Amino acid sequence: MAIKILIADDHEIVRQGIRRVLEIKPDWEICGEAANGQEAVRMAQELIPDIIIMDVTMPVMSGFEAADEISRLPVGSRVLFFTMHDSSSLAGSVRKSGAQGYVVKSRAAQDLVQALERLLKGGTFFDSGMYAH
Repeated sequence: MAIKILIADDHEIVRQGIRRVLEIKPDWEICGEAANGQEAVRMAQELIPDIIIMDVTMPVMSGFEAADEISRLPVGSRVLFFTMHDSSSLAGSVRKSGAQGYVVKSRAAQDLVQALERLLKGGTFFDSGMYAH
């Protein structure tokens, strides 16, 4: 059975880029795309993805707010933030939102597939230099 992945980012070019990176995994299916946090919450309820790759900064509802709502839904989706922001407080904010990790966009080619594999095994991914299980 395919792994279902929802992509939530307000930039279409970023969503297309994520698709291209994930094409190397034939058993991973992009089940939907959301352009804001509110759409991501609705689509998480409808599609019940295994993983949601979500931007932090989006219109209507931020990624943090959406992740918090999704973490309360009975869907079991794991959230991986995909962000250009990289600060010392990011890991704490990600954990507080109920998400299981983040990948910095500048390291996507190196880290995205590895991070998703880690989340699918029940782990977390907080950057390429600091892993938690």
